[in-house]
Parts: sequence; structure tokens; C-alpha cells
Amino acid sequence: MKPINERTGMKRRSRAVLHAFVSTLKRLKNDRRGVGAVEFAIIFPLLMALYITAFELTIGFSVYKRATRAAGSIADLVSQPQTVNKAYLGTMKDVAAAIFVPYGTTGLTLKITGIQVDANKVAKVSWSWDQNDKRPYPVNSIVVIPDNLRQANAFLIHAELTIPHTLLMVMSTLSSKLTPITIGRDYYFAKREADPITCSDC
Repeated sequence: MKPINERTGMKRRSRAVLHAFVSTLKRLKNDRRGVGAVEFAIIFPLLMALYITAFELTIGFSVYKRATRAAGSIADLVSQPQTVNKAYLGTMKDVAAAIFVPYGTTGLTLKITGIQVDANKVAKVSWSWDQNDKRPYPVNSIVVIPDNLRQANAFLIHAELTIPHTLLMVMSTLSSKLTPITIGRDYYFAKREADPITCSDC
């Protein structure tokens, strides 16, 4: 058995510690210093994530619009002359590069196809070309085209463009593991005149 005086002293010390703890809690409850810094520390990561997301979406949408514009412009330009060749089609890469400024065109792929629709509304490849001066599609192979363009004896130019898009605001260690997003657009343009467009060396 502990002496009464010792037990009384322990109770007093316990009450003092409890009183000090309660006083500290009350003081912290009423203390507003640093609240702004704490709130900012909590909200900052969320704000940063929203900013990066908005930035990436804006850049991605801008690249997407340029891909659409480039495919449409190329199809339009190729549909104007009566005869084309590989040298002329090769200049379409420069057209795409000009439209994509200030973004680069590294990894851009381009395919241009002349499609003849016969009297039975069957669409076949007349000629085709890609950015490597190759023929991506066999001649006379049947292709699927939109129904609204399936007109008898029509001739169409089909431009297909794809470009990789890499996220810009990511950690360097993470960006090396991410696969670039491939943005692809294609565009059909009908020949302005009745005669088909020929490619002399495709």
C-alpha cells in the first residue's frame, strides 16, 4: 500500500496533466493562426491537378483540330488537279507541317487514296500513296465509304492522317512509361469534275 500522501500527490499530478491537455486543446480550438496555410496545403494539390488536366485537354484538343484541318485541306488540294504524281503528293507533308505549327509533326503518317465508285456504287481503290512513297492499298481493292458519298460513277479523294501526341506536363520518370496518344483523322473529298483523278506513278 502506498502512503496516502503519495496517492494524493499522484492524483494531483494526473489532474494537472489532464488540465494542461484540456487547456491545450481549447487553445488550439480557438487559435486561427496558420489556418490559411493549412487550407492552401490541402487545396493546392487539387488545384494543380485541375490546372494540369485543363492544360493537357486544351493542347490535345488543339492538336485534334489541326489534324482535322490538315486532313480536310490535303483532300481538298489533291481533288483539284486532273493528274497527280508522287512528287505532288509528297508536298502534302509540308501542308500538314504548316497547319500543325507550332506543334511538331514527328511521327506523322499520311495516306492519300483515289477511290472510284462504279455504276453499281461499289467503291474501289484506283491508286494510293503514303508518306514513304509506298502504295498502302492494292489497286482495285474494295473499300468502305460513307453512305452519303456512295454515288454512282463518283470519284473520291480519301486523306488519312495520324499523329502521336505526348502529354507535356508529367513527371519525367512517368512520361517515359506513357504511350503517346495517337490522334487520327480522315477526310473524304469528292472530285469537282466528272473525270477521275489519275496518279501517274503511284
